[in-house]
Parts: sequence; structure tokens; C-alpha cells
Amino acid sequence: MAEPQGKELEAVRERRDALRTKYLRPPEERPATTASGIHHAAFICKDVEETIAFYQDFLGFPLVELVENRDYAGSSHFFFDIGNNNLLGFFDFPGHEHPEQHETIGGLQHMALSVTAEQFANAKKRFDAAGFDYLGPDRGVDNSLYVRDPNGLNLELYRENLGQFEGIPLLADPKS
Repeated sequence: MAEPQGKELEAVRERRDALRTKYLRPPEERPATTASGIHHAAFICKDVEETIAFYQDFLGFPLVELVENRDYAGSSHFFFDIGNNNLLGFFDFPGHEHPEQHETIGGLQHMALSVTAEQFANAKKRFDAAGFDYLGPDRGVDNSLYVRDPNGLNLELYRENLGQFEGIPLLADPKS
């Protein structure tokens, strides 16, 4: 995909600035959210066992449930604990062909998972030891590791506290 340049890039930046001015309220003026959080994000997988091995055994996210999908006979629905009472869910759909993952409108570009500095270092060691491909911190972003799971799902292991972006709190700490 071609990145905008010149006048096109200026127009994109001006549009973003206009949107920030129109919609982004200062923290003290923002209403409370109407949600309690993400119960689970659910994705489609090619192979249940391969997905379990990657998330539980390689990344260290415990499998906490594996049941039949209530909406599709024979399909599995399973969940991993990704911390802070958040779940990552998957379905398989036996009998369906699944095209390769690609970026498109409505698709997931990536999912960033908050990790501690120790978890970040340990993940990088595991990736290196296994010869697993990843991006970062070699791209000048020293707090992110970008990987693809066996299904093509883009993950970012982000060495950052929840509710913050680049060290800037975007959300109030619920403990304060």
C-alpha cells in the first residue's frame, strides 16, 4: 500500500487534527464508559491444537475453557487467560475454507497485549531460541515485539502499562 505524500499527506494530517479538535475531550470532560471492559475477543483459527500450543505453551497464556461452539455444530470455542480478567477466544469452523489473513476494512490490524519488562525479555528469548520470526525492537520501537500467530493474527507484545500509550496515561488508574 502506498503511503500518502506531499499535499495528500498534509490533507490527511489536517483531517486528523480536525477530528481531534472535534471529538477528543479533555479527561475531566469525558463521560464514564458504558462498558465494563472486553469480556473476550474471539478470532477464527485453522487448527485448535496448534493454536493452543502457541498461546499456552509458547506465549504462556493458560487455556481456561474448551467447549463446543453453540452456533456451529462440531466447532470448538476456547479461551485463554491474558491477564486482568481478560480472555482471548477462538473458534474453529470444520468444513470451512479459510483464506490467508490480510489487512482489510473491518479486519484486525493487530492486537496489543500489555506485558511487563520481564515478560517482554522472556518472550524475546523464547522467540530467538525457537527461531521464531518477529519485528521489533529492531525497528526503533524498543517496547514492542510484533509476531503472527499460526492463524496469521498479528500480535504486539507491548511493554507498557494498561491504559497508557508511549508512557502517557490515556485512562485514569482505577486503583487511584
